[in-house]
Parts: sequence; C-alpha cells; structure tokens
Amino acid sequence: MNVVVVESPGKAKPINKYLGSGYKVLASYGHVRDLPAKDGSVRPDDDFDMSWEVDAKSAKRLSDIAAAAKGCDKLILATDPDREGEAISWHVLEVLKKKKVLAGVTVQRVTFNAITRTAVTEAMKAPRDIDMELVDAYLARRALDYLVGFTLSPVLWRKLPGSRSAGRVQSVALRLVVDREIEIERFRTQEYWTVEADVSAGGDPFLARLTKHEGKRLTKFDLGNEASAFAARDAVKAANLTIAAVEKRPAKRSPPPPFTTSTLQQEAARKLGFNAQRTMQAAQKLYEGVEIGGETVGLITYMRTDGVQVAPEALDDARATIGGLYGRDYVPDKPRFYSTKAKNAQEAHEAIRPTSLGRNPGRLRLEPDLGRLYELIWKRMIASQMESAQIERTTIDLESSDGKTALRASGDVTLFDGYLKVYEEGRDDADEEEVAKLPPVVQGAAARVHASRADQHFTEPPPRYSEASLVKKMEELGIGRPSTYASILTVLRDRAYVRMEKNRFVPEDKGRLVTIFLEEFFRRWVEYDFTAGLEEKLDEVSDGKLDWKALLREFWSDFQPKTEEVLKVSTREVLDALDGALAPFLYPPKADGSDPRACPNCGAGRLGLKTSKFGPFVGCSNYPECRFTRPIAESENADAPSGDRELGVDPETGLTVFLKNGRFGAYVQLGEGEKPKRSSLPKGWSAPDMDLEKGLRLLRLPREVGKHPEDGQPILAGIGRFGPFVLHAGTYANLPSADEVFEVGVNRAVTLLAEKRSGARGGRGAAEALKELGAHPGDGAPVKVLSGRYGPYVKHGATNANVPRGTDPQAVTLEQAVLLLAERAAKGGGKKKPARAAKAKSAAEPKTAVKKKAPAKKKPAAKKAKA
Repeated sequence: MNVVVVESPGKAKPINKYLGSGYKVLASYGHVRDLPAKDGSVRPDDDFDMSWEVDAKSAKRLSDIAAAAKGCDKLILATDPDREGEAISWHVLEVLKKKKVLAGVTVQRVTFNAITRTAVTEAMKAPRDIDMELVDAYLARRALDYLVGFTLSPVLWRKLPGSRSAGRVQSVALRLVVDREIEIERFRTQEYWTVEADVSAGGDPFLARLTKHEGKRLTKFDLGNEASAFAARDAVKAANLTIAAVEKRPAKRSPPPPFTTSTLQQEAARKLGFNAQRTMQAAQKLYEGVEIGGETVGLITYMRTDGVQVAPEALDDARATIGGLYGRDYVPDKPRFYSTKAKNAQEAHEAIRPTSLGRNPGRLRLEPDLGRLYELIWKRMIASQMESAQIERTTIDLESSDGKTALRASGDVTLFDGYLKVYEEGRDDADEEEVAKLPPVVQGAAARVHASRADQHFTEPPPRYSEASLVKKMEELGIGRPSTYASILTVLRDRAYVRMEKNRFVPEDKGRLVTIFLEEFFRRWVEYDFTAGLEEKLDEVSDGKLDWKALLREFWSDFQPKTEEVLKVSTREVLDALDGALAPFLYPPKADGSDPRACPNCGAGRLGLKTSKFGPFVGCSNYPECRFTRPIAESENADAPSGDRELGVDPETGLTVFLKNGRFGAYVQLGEGEKPKRSSLPKGWSAPDMDLEKGLRLLRLPREVGKHPEDGQPILAGIGRFGPFVLHAGTYANLPSADEVFEVGVNRAVTLLAEKRSGARGGRGAAEALKELGAHPGDGAPVKVLSGRYGPYVKHGATNANVPRGTDPQAVTLEQAVLLLAERAAKGGGKKKPARAAKAKSAAEPKTAVKKKAPAKKKPAAKKAKA
C-alpha cells in the first residue's frame, strides 16, 4: 500500500480514484504546524532556532497519516507545487520522523499542476526529494514575518494605543493606500477649457478638436478661463478651413498573456466585481475539481503562479480549439510565447489556464461564481493564442486659410478583430477617450464648421486604489507574492486600517496614524525598495544562492537595535512627531486665515494630538480647564456648530443640555457633575442639526411604547450597542432606523417582537439558511451557511464558526467550512450537551442558579458653451 498526502480533502477523493486501490490518499488540511503566537518561537540568540506547534485540529489528522504510513511501502508527499506546498510536505515529514513510523518506508515528493488523471499519473512517474532550498526560503519568510510582527507590534501598542498590529508586507501595502490619500488631499484642482467643432468636408460630419489658436500650438492649460475659451470658439466658427492632411497608419493590437495569480485577481475585480479573496476561493474550487460525467475533474491548472508560460500540449489544444470555433484566419502562424514583466517573478509554474479547452464554459453547469470565473480564464487563454487585431488609425488635420487656427480629428477602424472577437482586457480607470470612426475625406477639400463648443474641465486627483489597481501596484513594486495579496488585503480590512467606499480603499484614522508612525520611526523598513529587495533575497534563498540564516542575521542586526531605540522614546515625543507630520491633515488652513490650531471652545488653548487607552485624539492644551476634544476624523470644520455648545435648558430638571464632541463622536449631555446622563448621536444624525428638542428626545430614552396586549408588561424603545430596538420581557427586536424609536407604536412593536420570537426559537440554529454545503466528511451530518445577528456563519451540529470578514458567504465551499469548524472546535467551540444520565437525578435535588456572564466591554460642475 502506498500512502499519498495532499493538502485538501477535496483533492483526496478524485486522486484516489485516479490512482486505484493500491493507494490511500489522505489530506493534511493545509499547514499542520506553525510558530506559536508567543514570544520565543523564533530565537535569534540561538541562531534563529524555531519552535513549531501542532494545533489541535491537525493532531488527529497527523495521527491518521502516521497510522496509515506505518508499514506502508511508499509515503508520497503530493502537496501543492509551490513554496508553501513544499513547506507542508516538509512539516508532515518532520512530524512523522518524530513519531518514528517511517522505518523501511520510501519517501517521495511529487507535484502536479492540475487535478486530472493524466497530470496525476504522470507526476507519479517523476518522484523527487523535498526541495530544501524552497523550504529554507519558506523558513526565512516565516521567521521574518514573525520577528517583524512580534517585535514591532508591541512597540505600536505602547507608543500608539489603539493600534492593532504591524506586518512586514501588510504595513507597506497600507502605506500605499495612505500615500495615495495624502496625494489626493494635497491635490489642487486646476481649470482648463477645450474647444471642439462638428465639421464636414463633402460627407458626414465628424468631431475635431482645436489644436492651434492665434498661430500657437495649444497645450492643456493655454485656455485657462471662459473668456479665452469663448474667443477660441468664435475663431473656429469664423475660420475658413480646408483638409490640410489625411494620414492613415496600420496598427496591431496583440492579445494579453494568460492569467497569473495577480492578473486574475485584477481582471476578476474589474469584470466580475470579485475581491481577491473571493477570486481565490472560486479558483481553488476550479483547481480541485467538479463532478463531470461521474468523475471529479480539475478544470484549471494551479492558481498560485507568477508564470505566463504554457505547456506545449496546451498550446496545441488552444490552436486547435481556435481553428475549430473561429476559423483558420484567427490562428497565428506560430504559437505565442510570453515572458513576465513583473518584478521578482519566479515563473516556476504554468500560467492559469483550463486543463482542457474542449470544456467550453457554455456547456458546463457550475455554481455562479465558478462559472463566471472559469469563463474568464477560458476566454483569456483562448485569446492569448489568437491572431492580433488589425487596426487602421486615421488622423485628419484641418487648417484655416491664414494658418492661425488648426483642428485635428482622430479615429480607429478595426479591419480584422482577431482576439477581440473573444476577449478585451479591462481597465482600472477610464482615462482613455473612445475613438470615433471617421468618414472618408480628401486632402485639400474645403471643410465647413456646423457648430463649435467650448467645454470647461477641471483636473482631477489620482483615483484611490481599487483591489485590482492595488494588486497591480504591489506586483509592479515587487511587494509580497501573488499568493499573499488576498490575505494582505483581508488583514487591512479586518484590522480596520482601511474601509471600502465604492470598491476603493480609504484609510481609516488608525491606519493613517500607524503609517505615519512607521514612516517617522521605522522608515527604512516600510520603504518600497527595501521590501522589494527583501523579496529578491528570499528568491536567492530559494535558488540556493543565499543562506537563509545569513539573510536573517543581516536583517536582525539592524532591526532589533532600532526597536530598542524607539522603545526609549517617550510617548509625548512620539505624539509631537505625529502631530507635526499630520498637521496638514489635522489642522488644515481656514478660509478666514485664523489659526487652525486655536481651540474653538476656550479660544486660548492650542489643539494638539493626545492619546488615551482607546487611541489618539485631538484635544485642547488648556486641559483640564478646557475639556474640548474631537476625533481625528473631524479635522475639517472642527469649529463649526458641531463643536461643544449649549442646546438649551431642560424644562423638567432645569439642567442645561449640552452638545459635546468626544473621542467617539458627538453626544448630548444633561447638566454637569460627576456622572451626568449622556447619549451618543445615532447613525444618520448630524451634530450641526442638533437642537434642544432632539437632545431631550435622546436623553429620555428608552421610552415606553405601551403595554403588551398579552401580559400587560411594558414595551420599551431605545438605541443600544447594536442599534435601535424595541424590548419586551427580555426579547429585543431591531428597528430599521433611529427615527423609528420615537415613532413606533404598539401594533408595530408587537409584530416585530413576534417575528423575532418566531425566528429565535431554537437559538442561533434557527437563523436563515443562506447555503446548503452538503454532508460533513466526518459524520455525514449537514453543513450549512447561515445568517446570524453578528454576520454569516457555518453550522455543523452544535458547532458554529463565523465566516471571515470580507468573505462572500455564497462563495464558501464545504472544504473551507470543514476547516473553519475544525478551528472553532479546537478553540472549545460548540455546545456541550449534558449526559442523559444527568437527567435521571432526583427531581428533589435543588437546582443551582447559573449566573450569566456579563457582556464583554467593549468637483465643481463643468460649464458648456455652444456657439
């Protein structure tokens, strides 16, 4: 018997079927060991010795693998064909060696680029040893990430309270987002005008743009105001124009190469709206395979790659498919061969492509995400081997009789569509104008102006990064590896360092503060060139050109003393440095020219950056006499009516109602004193719009809606930690808006409470099912994706596991759910049912009251003028 170890349980069944009864295929379920999340897991003083820990979920799987391996003929390690896959095989082998179960067992390493019968059986014919150079590169990367995280994060916690963590690549990716935001904030809009005309020369009219005015060739900002633009417009209208030149130039548009990991993530974001994580989840499923004709078949090659080369048989397959579907005109004379332009590309594997182009996406029945992504991959691979598009580019120059005015028209005509018949690459930002088709004209012919227009424009700042453009930028700079991009972007969102607005990254205050802190005190380590250079050295390790421990020594000899130096810097010095670096953002110039740092409350103090255990905020230097504070995010219009002010006097108590600004936003307060009553402004309520009536309404919450008709108990309405609600006898039901708290009546409240009780009976398990995933491989019980109060989660029996933030619950697969549930179970998740014997105790035995745990604390409009 031969034992084969793969990563995913999804691969085990089809691979076992391909290999036959002489093989037993077991899954490691990804990594089986990791560095414990505590100090001392990597010990620089012991020549970077590392301690590894087998987590609870992996212990049983390794025991199963060990039991199967004991006495087998061969142990075949068939994990993924990349650095991580090599590391998993090494970890499994190291554990089995310690268990002493490999006596007399032949150990082999095989890799395959696709889950197909041919790929798997061919791989078995070419076994090798574990590539220790790849393992060394993994060890170096893992040690670097650990040393940066566990050394730098505590510095952040002590010097910048409220910060979550820092990472070797994560912090550099965050810097890209923050630097772009600063670039946008510093941008100053500039006005400019263009003049266009509808012109004809014996045929259909076409659009031409003014290029010369008063004998001068125009640049972008030469027409900088309305007067100059209108004068140019009138000159065009009055000009006697002729066709001065007609130029036609042939051009080619060549197809893009097949997908790498990063280009797949970019294009899926542009065309499908997928984030990187969703793309990789669907790609993983396509790689592991789907059921076709009673057999599980992998539909695409391995999806973590930076190579664009393709196997010879796949090139032949593509050319045959193109000829059959589109005709011989679409097949180039020779196959196309590509090489990557990305910095630090390893090109260790093939590009991402279908395992068989004969599996046309239109004939496959796949889950929606899988079908859309497979179609994208199929079309890209087909297009990459098609003939170029043939284009004719035409330029028409028009000139006035006196030579002082000139216009130009440009247009493209597609003579042969070539690969464009199948696929056209998307763009991140529409910065290219659409080109028009021009009518035939004759040089020297007279031209007539039908209408001329002057259009106002304003320059725009660079756009914020989308997932596609951020991944593209990281790849261009050589930051990180394509296989890590999805997890890096997820971490930035999970740490609340960024938020998404219209699918663009916007840095949160804490993300900006962390970036500025690192730039001020650890600049070298967040430089783009330094991070890319480290990636190059890691590649040298994997190529056997550099010793991995020598790399670690070089890094640590500079990094460790720097952290010790920063730890000695006082928090006040840190805040002063951040306050100076953030001054343009925190205290922007005021329109009236007054001091932007002057306290709007007392007028005498100066605003400055301060900190608390909840994080930095802006406060007055006259504290405690002046208690003015505001969140960092409210740097603009900080002295507007949204600042601290009196709203009036409460007629019932005679106490003054104040509107105040705190570290967590605006709130109302009744009177002064040691513990005055306060209420935060709910979502959607604006501080400048607050008045006495609104303030009192908030302060008098919760309000009694009325008595419940069934038991006469009061129904209350209020605003809590999770938003507006109605409450009756311990049951909370959500209200859609804060305004409804003051408007909801008894009938509406009773209905909401009844619906809540109906849905809540049976606990969390009665939540709405979003997706049925199938039977759990362990016991056959169903696994589901459900919608809960705190977001989507997966359920199996009594065990619930949250779906990671940013993950589309509809994209979760059974394999992913099993992993999430195992992790949850390892942490003690799941409800423990009491033994039946316990129910047999005497009814006379008094029940012990169980004390419930307290909840944890927790652009101007453009003008157009027409002549």
